[in-house]
Amino acid sequence: MTQLTRDQIADQIAAELGHSFDGDIIAGGHYVPLVRDGRTVYLSGQVPRVGTTVVVTGRVGDATSLDKAREGAQISTLRSLTLLRRALGSLDAIEKVLRVCVFVQCTADFTQQSEVADAASDLLHRVFGEAGVHVRTAVGVYQLPKNASVEVEMTVAAKQNIG
Repeated sequence: MTQLTRDQIADQIAAELGHSFDGDIIAGGHYVPLVRDGRTVYLSGQVPRVGTTVVVTGRVGDATSLDKAREGAQISTLRSLTLLRRALGSLDAIEKVLRVCVFVQCTADFTQQSEVADAASDLLHRVFGEAGVHVRTAVGVYQLPKNASVEVEMTVAAKQNIG
């Protein structure tokens, strides 16, 4: 049996979720989706947007369930991986996922931010194996752009100096 590449695993996860990330991923202001500094790549926060639609919205613990928020974290993470693949040519160019920060728009009594963030962390481990294990912050917030339920930001190390 042939082992899947990281790109194939990410595509498989996207298909399992029923989404495609083939279209443009456009920044909505005067910023860029990622910045490369040597081997370090910093990604802007990604919300669960597919095409032009934010597909997971609302406050978790009220309008949005934990399961739906976890799906939003996965979609946000896949958007980040799509940006990385486009910038580096392949996810195989990533040496290590360094840091992940997950913001969860939630009610005051919702305390499962870590469980939402686990969906992003689990996806990264599935794609990268031990190279996907990272430090992480999970934070509950009052509001996110476009009423998104989740926003994920990442920092990764590329295998080679990339500029």
